[in-house]
Amino acid sequence: MPSFHNGAVEIAYLDEGEGDPIVLVHGFASSKNVNWVYPTWVSELRKNGRRVIALDNRGHGESAKLYEPSQYSIPTMAGDVLALMDHLAIPQADIMGYSMGGRMTAWLSLNEPQRLRSAILGGIGIGGLIEGTGPGENVAKALEAPELEDVTDPVGRTFRAFADQTRSDRRALAACLRGTRDLMTKDEAARIDVPVLIAVGSADDVAGSASALGAIIPGSEVLDIPNRDHMRAVGDKVYKTGVLDFLSRRG
Repeated sequence: MPSFHNGAVEIAYLDEGEGDPIVLVHGFASSKNVNWVYPTWVSELRKNGRRVIALDNRGHGESAKLYEPSQYSIPTMAGDVLALMDHLAIPQADIMGYSMGGRMTAWLSLNEPQRLRSAILGGIGIGGLIEGTGPGENVAKALEAPELEDVTDPVGRTFRAFADQTRSDRRALAACLRGTRDLMTKDEAARIDVPVLIAVGSADDVAGSASALGAIIPGSEVLDIPNRDHMRAVGDKVYKTGVLDFLSRRG
């Protein structure tokens, strides 16, 4: 698997296919494989004539594991995405992020709009981006618990089980969670000026309302993924079809 260094931090990535580039940014406790390869996003996008780039965020997958929360701010992690684009000499791309990756994509949309052809915010609504209803200290403590059986908080149990399933470095994930508390204000979200698709499962109680976020980001489109929660929306056919339609209208 190829990798590059952003400063001292090694970042693993994949780069497959030909055509207009799309960069995929996975969610917390996931990886490029779990979020994008196994649910067939990479193959579907390639079939639709896309060059697909996906990274393992710092602390995740095959990328470097860091243990200080200060090493995981949203601007720092979004900087890894820009550094990867620079490494591959890609001046502009569509960027799709899921959950935490959606927060990173929103940050890029606001602060580096010239690098984005469009932004797809998956698994992130007003709660996760603005109100701070996403995973919190309860999840960090669940990750640090000796065993899953020691975790009583239901959200904490969900993320701990997911981290165990993906064989993640739980100490790095706890640091990441504590470092990525940065939220966006409504005024900042209202200044986003790239084409945006917001895609959230209708049963997602982590992301918050997609339509409420859509009402803030000018000109954004909202895609409801029926009967899917935060974890199960990722590979949903409605999500894929909606994204491919959105991308087809970009150019």
